[in-house]
Amino acid sequence: MLKSHAIGAALIALAISAAWLLPAIASDYVSRICLLMALNGIFVLSLALTNGFTGVFSLGHVGFIAVGAYASGILSLSVQQKSALLPNLPFLIAQMHLGFFPATIVAGLIAAALAVIVGFPLMRLSGNFVSVATMGFLIIVNVVLINASDFTRGARTFTGVPVDANLVWAVGWLAITFYILWRLVHSPFGRAMKSVRDDQLAASAVGISVLRTRLTAFVVGAFFAGVGGSIFAHYLGSFSPKTFYFAMTMNIVAMLVLGGMGSLSGALIGVVCISQITEVLRSVERGFTIGALEVPAVFGASQIILGFIFIVVMIFRPKGIMGDREFTLGSKARQ
Repeated sequence: MLKSHAIGAALIALAISAAWLLPAIASDYVSRICLLMALNGIFVLSLALTNGFTGVFSLGHVGFIAVGAYASGILSLSVQQKSALLPNLPFLIAQMHLGFFPATIVAGLIAAALAVIVGFPLMRLSGNFVSVATMGFLIIVNVVLINASDFTRGARTFTGVPVDANLVWAVGWLAITFYILWRLVHSPFGRAMKSVRDDQLAASAVGISVLRTRLTAFVVGAFFAGVGGSIFAHYLGSFSPKTFYFAMTMNIVAMLVLGGMGSLSGALIGVVCISQITEVLRSVERGFTIGALEVPAVFGASQIILGFIFIVVMIFRPKGIMGDREFTLGSKARQ
């Protein structure tokens, strides 16, 4: 046990060191792409815990990202900024100011607490019912963000958030998220999650609580989603409710499904693949010339091509690139 923790700490330190060195040897464009991939990695990994290992296909995960982003944004604004931008905040919140790290932790805890409240009834559902219900949660979060103007500025851009997030923070939290979820998935609790996913009746027959198992995974995933939302907010500096809606949901789900819903390493592979394909297709979308052949700019072409690629992959590889397998430090992937 001690040896595995030491290896995990060493790998986290290695990832942080690489992220610290990268801006010195790579362009700002490469650093930005790596930062966005790290953020998407946190989002997709936190979603994978529920969608891939408990059999609950949630479409409301971005709601927790939004809660984390706004909670951290409000807490990290200075008292003077709150007075100018959010004059109707409750006195206690208006006088509270937290730094980036504590605001991130609090944002994750708020998202986790919300997941307990929401998850207790929703995790009793299965199949298409839970997917529709979690999508309803996402819609509710969006409506609340738009209407709670005293806290969120409504549909207007929420601005003034300190831009404190960088590649080191994003990669560091990605490494921590991956390590904790890896330990969780490959523990007795992880085996309980897979049992609930594969056969609820059999799991219940051997004493596994389906609700408790699903709810725990849902809450843990929501915590890391809230953390990722905080980092995203402190990277953007300004955002609005439409930032955290269906477009982000579909993007995250596509990354997870492409990489493999039952694989944490597959989730990261899906993030890398779609991120790189998207960047290449953006260049194609602007048009290009090869000899006498001139292809004009076509707005939206990248999304069409990406959707076609996704359909082809799902036809010939319905379980995604990795399926339920995981990469290990050895040469082979394991189940």
